[in-house]
Amino acid sequence: MNLIDAAKQQIEALLGAAYEKASQKGSLPAGVTLKGTVEIPKDTVFGDYASSAAMAAARDMRMAPRRIADALIAELDMEGSYFASAEAAGAGFINFRLGPKWYGDVIADVEAEGKAYGSDDIGHGEHVMVEFVSANPTGPMHMGNARGGVLGDTLANVLELAGYDTWKEFYVNDAGNQVHKFAVSIYARAMQQRLGEENYPFPEDGYHGEDIKELAQSFLESAPQFPNGASGEEWQDSMAKFGLERNIPKMKSDLQKYGIEYDEWFFESSLHESGYVAETVDILTSKGWTYEKEGALWLKTAELLRRKYVSEGKTREEAEKLDLKDDVLRRANGFYTYFAADIAYHRNKLEKRGFSKVINVWGADHHGHVARLQAAVDGLGLEGSKRIVIVLMQLVNLLQNGEPVRMSKRTGKAIALIDLLDEINVDAARYYFNNRAATSPLDFDLDLAVRQDSENPVYYVQYAHARICTLLAMLESEGHTVKSASEINPALLADETERALIKELSAFPEEIKLAARDYDPSRVNRYLMELAARFHRFYNACRIKGAEEELLDARLKLAASVKTVLENGLSVLGVTAPEKM
Repeated sequence: MNLIDAAKQQIEALLGAAYEKASQKGSLPAGVTLKGTVEIPKDTVFGDYASSAAMAAARDMRMAPRRIADALIAELDMEGSYFASAEAAGAGFINFRLGPKWYGDVIADVEAEGKAYGSDDIGHGEHVMVEFVSANPTGPMHMGNARGGVLGDTLANVLELAGYDTWKEFYVNDAGNQVHKFAVSIYARAMQQRLGEENYPFPEDGYHGEDIKELAQSFLESAPQFPNGASGEEWQDSMAKFGLERNIPKMKSDLQKYGIEYDEWFFESSLHESGYVAETVDILTSKGWTYEKEGALWLKTAELLRRKYVSEGKTREEAEKLDLKDDVLRRANGFYTYFAADIAYHRNKLEKRGFSKVINVWGADHHGHVARLQAAVDGLGLEGSKRIVIVLMQLVNLLQNGEPVRMSKRTGKAIALIDLLDEINVDAARYYFNNRAATSPLDFDLDLAVRQDSENPVYYVQYAHARICTLLAMLESEGHTVKSASEINPALLADETERALIKELSAFPEEIKLAARDYDPSRVNRYLMELAARFHRFYNACRIKGAEEELLDARLKLAASVKTVLENGLSVLGVTAPEKM
């Protein structure tokens, strides 16, 4: 249950009932609908919640807002409600202060929902896909893939908690230009190993990594007859298959070490082999969105984009002035482009598999591709502009000793995901990569990530959980068990740090709701830092061990509630909640 929403709704109901009484008595004019907002003031001097209903009604009632506020307060009946008092303030705000019932209900709600606490139903079971990483299987995964992996996985977890039916997918680019280049690169390295590097040129646009040399060497060991007995093209096909059969399982195992499991690894090649790409292009042609030029088939991307921009509020004249270009779908040689396959893939997601919405986590360098893809899927009649959501992710700067790190100590090559996990544990990696919104560049400090002090955010949050576990175990050894919510007196939790901590507990469902709405799972990191900070303040300000029995029970229950919410939040991030540190 979202007790922040519940409190706001109760304020609206209380004010509505007060208005009915005031209008019947004649202190306020009848026939007006109370509007306004209910907000949480930044400073508790102005109460725990503040309503602007009196100011919003001033025009219709033809009265000063402060007079309206006073008249409403005079008729407020808060018996049995979440609120202890209300007062008018400023030009006409009505400030409400929470009472023990609300604080007790927060603790009872955490207890009742347990591991499900924080969940919401804003998704109403909507079937959504989150596609992320989707790195070319032609080499090791890099830092951008590492960040995208955490962002996508955590976003899917957030959406699941918010009531969506989520599906995690990796799109394997095992067809087209990149795989051809991969095959040509392995072939060239194999020829060099057979003939000598000076006797066989390596293509300038080939993949130059050491991993290609290693694949070539492994291939030669498995095929000692190379290069005799088959054409270069046939050998390249064999090498592509050989390389993918080794790289894809390696990607899977690396991501599993990283705590990421997918519902499906979807292969681009299946779209071509089934004829789905050709069929998709034929549909676009039948709808009048393609034309032929110089032997190639083109998509009228510019016109589709103009239609999209006009539907989003631009004038036709503004849209006409944009420098928009069309795209090739099928080359003159008969091969379909990556863009054609991408359109087909999204048709497969939306039409064939029935996802109501698809969310892709992409690098910021794909920015120019977003609107083109959405517009192309619009052209299929599948509302791509509404149903395809792209989360663009900025770059990662890896730092050590204050300096950028670009090379692996282990291999002397560019840092890959698996290199990073040699340096730090999975918890730190997952926490840090989600520590900023996707739209912000991320400085990842390797030194900070391994520090065991309050400067390290993942340590700080995990330490709060371990501290509570130690406290519970110590008090249990002395005969103090955690009571049920119905057995404690929430009115005893009256210290400012106690109330602030309970308010923070209540905010978790709201944070999940907002993280899902904004596709920003980094909100969970910020929330956990604040919850841990408020717990540490409470722990330092309020004695538990040695307190009077009834107060000890209430404070112990509060600490146990914080433990539950820390576990739930860390679980969303894919980070462990250790009991000892």
